[in-house]
Amino acid sequence: MLKYSFLVTIMGLVIPWSFTLAILDGYSILVKCSIRQSGILLVIVIGDSVLSILTLAAASSTASIIDLLLRADGPFCPPRLCIRYQISAAMAFLSWLLTVASSLFNLWLLPALSH
Repeated sequence: MLKYSFLVTIMGLVIPWSFTLAILDGYSILVKCSIRQSGILLVIVIGDSVLSILTLAAASSTASIIDLLLRADGPFCPPRLCIRYQISAAMAFLSWLLTVASSLFNLWLLPALSH
């Protein structure tokens, strides 16, 4: 399951990235200082964009392998294990959707900060 390990690796990057952004947002609220500076926002947009592309690639490859395992003639995948793979691929697509939404929203905010 090489494609599944790719998904695990990408999610291993997305989770700390999202957690770091959550900590940064919480810190900025507690200290009451704005992190809406163009340099910081540009790094966030680039990071979100790269991770959203990688997440989409990992989710798509995992979904294609699961589809191949389910449509194969022999029992290549036990039912309980295939269900887990399907759920993880669905969650990866959801993660991609949220990451790309964050990236597009921050990209939309970026020109407003440069004025």
